[in-house]
Amino acid sequence: MTIRAVVKGVGHYLPDRIVPNSELEALVETTDEWIKSRSGIERRHYAAEGQTTADLGTRAALAALADAGLHPSDIDAIIVATSTADFTFPSCATTIQGALGMTRGFAFDVQAVCAGFVFALTNANALILTGQAKRVLVIGAETFSRLMDWKDRSTCVLFGDGAGALVLEAAEGAGDNSDRGILATDLNSDGRYGNLLYVDGGSSTGTTGHLRMQGKEVFRHAVEKLAETAHTALAKIGMTGDDVDWIVPHQANIRIIEATAKRMQLGMDHVVVTVQDHGNTSAASIPLALSVGRARGQIKQGDLLVTEAIGGGLAWGSVVLRW
Repeated sequence: MTIRAVVKGVGHYLPDRIVPNSELEALVETTDEWIKSRSGIERRHYAAEGQTTADLGTRAALAALADAGLHPSDIDAIIVATSTADFTFPSCATTIQGALGMTRGFAFDVQAVCAGFVFALTNANALILTGQAKRVLVIGAETFSRLMDWKDRSTCVLFGDGAGALVLEAAEGAGDNSDRGILATDLNSDGRYGNLLYVDGGSSTGTTGHLRMQGKEVFRHAVEKLAETAHTALAKIGMTGDDVDWIVPHQANIRIIEATAKRMQLGMDHVVVTVQDHGNTSAASIPLALSVGRARGQIKQGDLLVTEAIGGGLAWGSVVLRW
């Protein structure tokens, strides 16, 4: 008998406020065409005043639980991927645990910036495979709009707020690639590149800080490393890009997404794309794309998916799963 971590439910939440590119033209020297041509982004959502990352994550969690037909009391663990937790501590995960009324199990945060959800999925998979949890609620939630330097047109136009969630459940499989659930993972980081994408605040400065990015260098690393990690994860189970039904990438930049698909020798008709509507929601972007892709009818049970992401650290990785 082989135990697999199978997707039981999926859901997402986006704040009500939609900010089109035209609204940002009044804030910084930019244009709708400039933003779209360089990123593919047309609009993004911003959290309302007083609306926290945990609020967004809780809404996404409730949607995923409803989709799974489960109650919070059925969950053994919550893992939240975020770089914008409400407080230094307690964790965003325990705040969501309290909001859900979940009084058992355990909850913790994972911080790997835009790669956070891939890292969280891998941790959830390990908990299930080792028998420490039967059902894990995995959430990506961010309020990146609160880290923006509104004088830096190269970054402030790229990011948005939102949350997505999956419920993973232990299930028996045959032990081969036909199984539903997570089939392979690959995680990486290299701290030598920490200065390429970071926030200049924290305990060392006593401030929240703003996001700083060397865009061209991040782009170069992303194109190289995303396809590489996807191929590595697939190779672990003797599969290739030819076996993949859908790439569900981190939604940072349409040019990165297109370049990664090309390196995997897959057309864009095999890629779930939401960046135009959400912008870069960091750790929330993959679960958001999974939920939206399923709602669109793109992702169907039995499809083989590859999710891959890269973020500050640099940290990057991928997960191969059968829906």
